[in-house]
Amino acid sequence: MIASRASAVLLLATAVTACGLSDEPTGQSGGDGTIKVGSVSSLSGPVTFPDSSSAAKAVFDRVNKQGGINGRTIEFIRADDKGDPAAAAQAARDVVTNQAVVALVGSASLLDCAVNAPFYQQTGIVAIQGTGVDPTCFESPAISPVNTGPYLNTAINLYYASEVLKHAKVCSFLAILGNTNDAYGGAIQSWTKLTGKQLVVDDRTVKPDSDPTPFVLRARKEGCQAVLYNGTEPMAIAWMKVVKQQDVTGIDWLMTTAPYTEAVAKALGSDGDGAYANAEFEPFTDADSPALKDWRELMTSADVPLTSFGQGGYLAATYFVDTLKSIQGPITRESVAKAFKSLKPIQTGMTGTPYEFGAAARHLSNRAGKIVQLRGGTWHVVTPDWVRYPGTLG
Repeated sequence: MIASRASAVLLLATAVTACGLSDEPTGQSGGDGTIKVGSVSSLSGPVTFPDSSSAAKAVFDRVNKQGGINGRTIEFIRADDKGDPAAAAQAARDVVTNQAVVALVGSASLLDCAVNAPFYQQTGIVAIQGTGVDPTCFESPAISPVNTGPYLNTAINLYYASEVLKHAKVCSFLAILGNTNDAYGGAIQSWTKLTGKQLVVDDRTVKPDSDPTPFVLRARKEGCQAVLYNGTEPMAIAWMKVVKQQDVTGIDWLMTTAPYTEAVAKALGSDGDGAYANAEFEPFTDADSPALKDWRELMTSADVPLTSFGQGGYLAATYFVDTLKSIQGPITRESVAKAFKSLKPIQTGMTGTPYEFGAAARHLSNRAGKIVQLRGGTWHVVTPDWVRYPGTLG
């Protein structure tokens, strides 16, 4: 397994007890007027992921303007879990039971999967996650994220640092949020098993509001040649600003997907020179990529930031719409679940491997990334070909 189930079960039990959700879920979707679709995302709280559901909404709005699905419009209901287990349980119960959605699409949350995966499986609903963050997102038969996820992303970055950049002293500074510690540990163990190498520093004490200075100075003191850091956009900006202020040189800084945004590039300018990130989808830096033409135009028209999270939400909604069009007869929770459980792999130019759902007990179909690097305030693609991690997680 990618991570231990213990934390997820504890979170679920806490949320259910707090919200009184022990009753059996009821209700079903599929009225004549609209097709109700939901999402449970961290839209407020300590760490937010709004772009994924915003991108999904842009896809659905366009479908509705074009006449909907066989004349039926899509009603997209976005619930905020606030980064809180009790709120996540309540949000899921509302959209699934009270709102009677047929599926969950474009969700991006720190803990939705850990809290709600058993509930989703119990109610027979499928979740096409726009951005899988919590490790349980990649362990449930009811959930299939479209993205690589931070744990495989971590393994790819470590592999790139040691096997491509040929660094012997690789270090890691990770912010552990929710129940992610075991999953990050599993990614590191997988890299060690694959390469036979150990991290010089494995520091998992970084907090979202931590001053990066002591961590950056420790990296220099320990002789790190490459450092993996999993901070969000503001965390990454603060980190690289400290690197510049402290005049730390001779270290390659590798980030996971979150900082790969135009906002980070603009905020850092030349202060971010040399920093790497791992793009889970076709890098949006390539303005001429035909694979990104529709996504870029739609996100721009809908005023959705051009980010990896936005790519995930767009793909989740696109896969969902295309699958709806293949359903013969009524569109209900049962017919949607049946369609995804029998879904054939979907290949797109935006990903290195096909998207899958199917009847598997766990889902991690996006298993490739591309490495990008900041130079002069602009992200540049370093690996035109997809980097596929040769090892396994769990």
